[in-house]
Amino acid sequence: MLTYNFEKADCPIYLFLYKSIKNDIISGNLKPDEKLPSKRTFAENNGISTITIQNAYDQLISEGYLYTLPKKGYFVANISGLNTKHTNQAVNFDIKLPHKEEYKYDFSSNEINAENFPFSVWTRTSRDVLSNKKAELMQISPASGTQELRSAIASHLQSFRGMMVDPNQIVIGAGTEFLYGFITELLGKDKIYSIENPGYKKLISIYKRQNIECRYASIDDYGVLVEELERDQTDVAHICPNHHYPTGTTMPASRRYEILGWANKKEGRYIVEDDYDSEFRVEGKPIPTLFSIDGCEKVIYMNTFSKSLTPTIRISYMVLPVHLANKFYEKLGFYSCTVSNFEQYTLAKFIFEGFFEKHINRMRVYYRKKRQNIIDIIEKSNLGKRCEILENDAGLHFLIKLDTKRTDEEIKSSLAKEGIKIQALSDYYFGEAGKKQNYFIINYSNLDEAQMKTATELILKALD
Repeated sequence: MLTYNFEKADCPIYLFLYKSIKNDIISGNLKPDEKLPSKRTFAENNGISTITIQNAYDQLISEGYLYTLPKKGYFVANISGLNTKHTNQAVNFDIKLPHKEEYKYDFSSNEINAENFPFSVWTRTSRDVLSNKKAELMQISPASGTQELRSAIASHLQSFRGMMVDPNQIVIGAGTEFLYGFITELLGKDKIYSIENPGYKKLISIYKRQNIECRYASIDDYGVLVEELERDQTDVAHICPNHHYPTGTTMPASRRYEILGWANKKEGRYIVEDDYDSEFRVEGKPIPTLFSIDGCEKVIYMNTFSKSLTPTIRISYMVLPVHLANKFYEKLGFYSCTVSNFEQYTLAKFIFEGFFEKHINRMRVYYRKKRQNIIDIIEKSNLGKRCEILENDAGLHFLIKLDTKRTDEEIKSSLAKEGIKIQALSDYYFGEAGKKQNYFIINYSNLDEAQMKTATELILKALD
């Protein structure tokens, strides 16, 4: 007769019994086809209810550890074919996880301060979606995302960026990295893609994983050089015209029309316009997008809520020219949208009810003040005499040029020993040609102003 010490149970009795019998089966204490006590007999001998026995037996049957025979009872199944492991067996597959260094001061982080996220409004909005969108939440989202979120984004683009967009031109995805895969599927993997140099290095990793041939086009004070796109026989130019990362350059109207002219000159040429932090132009109105002045369906517009809300929300979108939107639904419409309905409907409501616009306006004021405070701290410190601040009126980063004879690697190494992580402009060049030294990037969205004075002294110390 099976007996167990139920006084040792640290969980519900039925669960303790289930685990005990399961362990006896796995360890071989209970043999295949061995008959177990009836529920009534087991209950009487152990002083527990038959319902408890029933629940434990039912779970073991559902997992294949027991089987029943009509009017004969419960029997131990033959589990030789089951992939089982002992619960007390230590497992170590020697997985090599990336090591993440911890820093006191991180000038490279694009995170936001948790206090700036509108948690109370987001929570209220989420609760309302759960209460009133039950049917919609259970429906499968189209490949491009829910109509409600696409309509909300189209409305936002019209009011904020002056873009007249049909919601069906918008495709939603879990991060821009995912959407780049759609772009290569739509445009073809036999195309030559050009990336700005210096530029965002993750792009090259993503495109190369797609077996895309990539070239690098230099930029000047006005943006990407069109003659280099021509030289490299580029088919697709991936650029950030409104606030280039990392230089901060904003492309003027003359260069915008020049690159549109390049795209229109040959069939099959396209521009991927990455507008990643356009909401945070410190002064004046946002610069019109390339998409809004493109009359020949050559521009694919991309944006994300990572900068405007939080990098962890993982909701991005692209706006396709009409002919590419039709191609998307025809060729790629079988894909499932990678963003959950719950998040899509919550964000849609957040936008439609004006909370997103209020959040952006509040954060623009906050970042404008924070940016100026950090610049003031640098300029008034001893470091201010040994550096030049290079900024424009957009985005969440700026550059400083340090007066030093040390190399960028020496500076970064010295600062790392002091607990400071900083990235140099030279880190973003592809190749050595034209590489600038002693320019460093200050991402200020999550900088602690109270620590800036100490950080400036440590940077100054590293210069010599």
